[in-house]
Amino acid sequence: MAPAAGSDNSAELIYGLHAVREALRAGSRPIQRLLVLGTDRQFGDIVRLAREQRIPVYVEPRVAFDRLVPAGHHQGVVGLVAAKSYADPDAILASAQTPGETPLLVLLDGVEDPHNLGAILRTAEASGAQGVFIPERRAVGLTSVVAKASAGAVDYMPVGRVPNLSRWIERLQQAGVWVYALDAEAPKVYTELDFRGPVALVFGGEGKGVRPGVRSACDDAAHIPMSGKVSSLNVSASAAIVLYEAVRQRRERREGQAGT
Repeated sequence: MAPAAGSDNSAELIYGLHAVREALRAGSRPIQRLLVLGTDRQFGDIVRLAREQRIPVYVEPRVAFDRLVPAGHHQGVVGLVAAKSYADPDAILASAQTPGETPLLVLLDGVEDPHNLGAILRTAEASGAQGVFIPERRAVGLTSVVAKASAGAVDYMPVGRVPNLSRWIERLQQAGVWVYALDAEAPKVYTELDFRGPVALVFGGEGKGVRPGVRSACDDAAHIPMSGKVSSLNVSASAAIVLYEAVRQRRERREGQAGT
């Protein structure tokens, strides 16, 4: 399977023209991506149904299907079923902006390890974040491994997929949300950022960090100081540190308002 399809080795598979077509028509099983041998007439209606539901479609060589379905009865079409349905990104944003809420959102730029995604979902839910956004491509989806690693948080934390993170950042900014990237090269320390208002935090993928194009779309960036010999933290650890700095700042603001 091509790398662009993400890290979904633990996802449940459905395969065969009839099985995949009916799953798409019923809409009862959250298919996170569709692999097809081609987009010609044989696969046309399946590809159309998938695209109508904003399910990413990938054209793969036959060897990829034979590897995924060794018995060979795949008929050139495989659907990867998510552990949970994705939420609509705009609905997540709207929920975060309801009266009494101050948006605290998380964007993940290419996180591919399912254990990292699961741990981030767990921390995001515990810290009171209203949603997590992941890109459609080059990122792990909501697999069974992610669900297990989240310790149940996947059932409570809305996760939205967006085609382009930079454009989604612009959408958040237009809605009055400040977007901060965690970048090891940034001059600021993360504690210097103001997390008390509407905020979205951007964390990069394993080894690569936040991509330059995504970083440039953000309002500001900061780093986590490192005193040891290791140059960086695991992305899920970084997310936990920064999210709980946001929790600390927001709690202090509430206590200050209550004391006036």
